[in-house]
Amino acid sequence: MDNEALENVWFANRYRDLSPVAEEQLRLASHAYADSVKAEMHLALAKAIAPNNPVVRIGEYRYYFYKGRLPEALKVAEACLVSVAEELDLPSQWQEVMPHHANFSDDEPAHRFYLFCLKAYAYLLLRLDQIEAGWAATDKLLLLDPANKVGGMVLLDVLLRMDMDDYDD
Repeated sequence: MDNEALENVWFANRYRDLSPVAEEQLRLASHAYADSVKAEMHLALAKAIAPNNPVVRIGEYRYYFYKGRLPEALKVAEACLVSVAEELDLPSQWQEVMPHHANFSDDEPAHRFYLFCLKAYAYLLLRLDQIEAGWAATDKLLLLDPANKVGGMVLLDVLLRMDMDDYDD
């Protein structure tokens, strides 16, 4: 089974664990996207019903991200890191996670989800001009994923180009 299929199975299992009421709230939130008050009410209800379900967290993250509300998206990304770390029995603080804590190079979907959450977190830090923290998160991502399976090198490329002016190319 390839990585995408494994991730889909892992995610589908989380989706199956989602109560029908929480699922309905996510659906209603997506339909109310243009009405922030209504959409956020439905997201809050879904989160109250299934606070640690990745399906709910991803819905919440996407909502804030696509609304351009990056500080809120950053909080959700951080909460995802903590939640998946707990599932994987990793340190709760991403800064403390080391390669020996888990085999991040394997195709275990939960490991890849953790790496994707860390990538999203690092990206948002950079977008929010928290460059030092973004460097640290990017360094951690590349330490955990030296084969660049989740594409963290693109963040490093951005960081390295930040000090260049347009004439350095």
